[in-house]
Amino acid sequence: MSLDVSPHLLAEAENGEVRDQDFVETVRSSLPYAYDLIARLADELRSGTAEFTDNQTPPPSEKERGQLLRALSSDAIRGSLERHFGVALAFQNCHRVAAFRPEARGGATHTRFTSLRAQILNQSPELRDC
Repeated sequence: MSLDVSPHLLAEAENGEVRDQDFVETVRSSLPYAYDLIARLADELRSGTAEFTDNQTPPPSEKERGQLLRALSSDAIRGSLERHFGVALAFQNCHRVAAFRPEARGGATHTRFTSLRAQILNQSPELRDC
């Protein structure tokens, strides 16, 4: 299971729309490694002039790797984090996630990062089982 859903959030979902901030809080508490990593990338992006920031450090354990994979493989979780932090996320492998400014999505740098070529060049034997 990806998220630890509180009775309050479950009731909210059963009664209609879920508030973004309630969902993001559930993501933060359920997937703290993924949340904190994306928060750090968003902060680095906002405080600098680079076109994007990315993580190239493997997670400390499979538990954290699983959190990151769950966060980025769910459209709802990924989208809520993008809206919350005001970034566009791109993901290449089991830990290389990048944060772009939303307006950069589809631009030259974003397209290069998400290209087939970049995916292939970002592979290595140690990433095959991740």
